[in-house]
Amino acid sequence: MAKSKIVKVNQKIAEKVTSGFQNLSDKVVDGYSKIEDKFVDQYLTKEGESIEEAKERLDKEQNARKEVQAQRKEQHEKKLSERRNMQAERKSHITKK
Repeated sequence: MAKSKIVKVNQKIAEKVTSGFQNLSDKVVDGYSKIEDKFVDQYLTKEGESIEEAKERLDKEQNARKEVQAQRKEQHEKKLSERRNMQAERKSHITKK
């Protein structure tokens, strides 16, 4: 009997803590979103562009930069691999003599 009361009280406490955390989390995210929108509106929008359009444009630009960066990294790794293979061939050729 006593154990079930403790369990019930513990569940109520857990529900209140969880709902309190969720409310706090929602408020923080909403506050951040408002600040982000104001920043984008003031500094990053172009003439006649809405906040949503600016965010979409910025996302596209960022994705394009990431793609270019990934391509450059891939090219760099390919060149390094080729150089290592050439060095290994030179070493094996030298040791055969």
